[in-house]
Amino acid sequence: MRLFFSLSTVDMHLGVVALASGITHDQKRDIFSEEPTVDWKGRPSNPIKHGGMRAAAFVLGVQAFEIMAIAAVGNNLITYVTNEMHYSLSKAANIVTNFIGTVFLLTLFGGYLSDSYLGCFWSMLVFGFIELSGFILLSVQAHLPQLKPPPCNMLNGDRCIEAKGVEALIFFVALYLVALGSGCVKPNMLTHGGDQFNKSDSKQSKKLSTYFNAAYFAFSLGELIALTLLVWIQTHSGMDIGFGVSAIVMAMGLICLVSGTLYYRNKPPQGSILAPIAQVFVAAFFKRSQVPPSTPHMLESHFTMSNESPITDRFSFLDKACIRRQEGNTNNTKESPWRLCNVNQVEQVKILISIIPIFASTIVFNTILAQLQTFSVSQGSIMNNQLTKSFHIPPASLQAIPYILLIFIVPLYDYFFVPFARKITGNDSGITPLQRIGVGLFVATFSMVSAALTEKKRRDTFLNSGQTLSIFWITPQFLIFGLSEMFTAVGLIEFFYKQSLKGMQSFLTAMTYCSYSFGFYLSSVLVSLINKITSRSMDDGGWLGGVDLNKGRLDLFYWLLAGLSLINFVNYIFWARWYNNSCNRSPSGKAHHNSIEEGFHNNFGPAKVVGDDNIH
Repeated sequence: MRLFFSLSTVDMHLGVVALASGITHDQKRDIFSEEPTVDWKGRPSNPIKHGGMRAAAFVLGVQAFEIMAIAAVGNNLITYVTNEMHYSLSKAANIVTNFIGTVFLLTLFGGYLSDSYLGCFWSMLVFGFIELSGFILLSVQAHLPQLKPPPCNMLNGDRCIEAKGVEALIFFVALYLVALGSGCVKPNMLTHGGDQFNKSDSKQSKKLSTYFNAAYFAFSLGELIALTLLVWIQTHSGMDIGFGVSAIVMAMGLICLVSGTLYYRNKPPQGSILAPIAQVFVAAFFKRSQVPPSTPHMLESHFTMSNESPITDRFSFLDKACIRRQEGNTNNTKESPWRLCNVNQVEQVKILISIIPIFASTIVFNTILAQLQTFSVSQGSIMNNQLTKSFHIPPASLQAIPYILLIFIVPLYDYFFVPFARKITGNDSGITPLQRIGVGLFVATFSMVSAALTEKKRRDTFLNSGQTLSIFWITPQFLIFGLSEMFTAVGLIEFFYKQSLKGMQSFLTAMTYCSYSFGFYLSSVLVSLINKITSRSMDDGGWLGGVDLNKGRLDLFYWLLAGLSLINFVNYIFWARWYNNSCNRSPSGKAHHNSIEEGFHNNFGPAKVVGDDNIH
């Protein structure tokens, strides 16, 4: 799974043998485009015994259990932080969003470790145990009264003592052990599952698309169980029991992971993935005054089997890293890799730069998600949540509503919509990942519109007549966002995973989660900023200040987010078009025949060996 910026001499000779023996370009592409995989003992994997949906099923199990464990904690954490730790609502919201943001930010660290040193399997195993230890410590603290502030009720006007000192220390250590473990496990689950399929095989490629939909189904199932059964346990049996159940569920996930050891095909790590990227920028900087040559033999070429598309003209200043030094090099002295890079290496760096705007366009989307896990839960806590005389719906369980819907929609999407769309578009995924992301970003805007309208009605009804609306009034905002997440989240994961960056799949998957991180951090910034600005004209702490939502203006905050979401969608359209255009242009004006809109399989432009034009 690591970054291969050069093929070995053996690969070069095998390429020549392939040409001499009459193997077609498509055949040799299938031979060389897939990275080598090994079994659990380090031996070359056997396609009959290893990989495929059977092996991926164990990874899907891990994903379902892991999301079940952490979702039960994260989605109801604001209740624990306010009721048990006695933090104010705005401070509690920031604690939750910072925690979730840290989980997703740490995915970059987990992806880097996996791609460079540990591999997916060992990364999941090691950090899975770290996450498990965090759940256990949270359960211990929630169970022992001496590790928490004295009990009191903030909603009744009691002056409660906020958690400080050792109490706060234990809480945050436990919380961020969970964050570290989950952050490093998450990118490797999706990547390890995807690694069980050979992307160069057309049948396997279709199964890969099915796997990503199945992964979202497992995610939805885990979330549903967490937000119903586990949250109900937390509400009725106590947070200590709830955290303990999360620990048990995480342990089951680790057992599931180990159970599939004999069936996995693993991509071994091969050193740092960051050094080759840094080399391109350093070499381009030192050769910034060089003039690009008119003939390709002056460039450090690199024979590759994955594509025969020309060098792209995007970020052409980086091409100078490939210019061979002529003056004073009569002895053909080999230049340092920090002064001379191959074309393939440069093209991969170009891909990394070009996907950043797509990544950035999903940050506001995840800021909306942050509200559904914080303020929308607080909304539900002051609404009528009585379903029967003896049963009350936990406010955090409202987040299960979209997942109930998605458990039915995702299979229908995969088995009916994708084959239908595939016949029209010719794309293995039905519609392209970029199109899927765009649909989700557009739909997400209406989630905040619904939230704003509902909050306005809830607040006005209570202030004018003293009546409390049913908790089901806030259902639409969860349903709409759940639908948008099915498009955007899966589309972004598939978009990053299918980039032609060999050896960086875990790191790229981590970038998907990193978008969640920045979204939650942006939420914290917006909450603090809005409170600071609006508190000047309001006596009760601004739109979002204080504990009582009836004295705030949460509806206006939702309208602000709806506006930001719409602006973000327009911004995304611009960058998606730019991305496609930049991928389809070459210095000669020829279009890449395998562009991002045609499957994403071969969208980086590697170098061609001089004289390669006639090889087909």
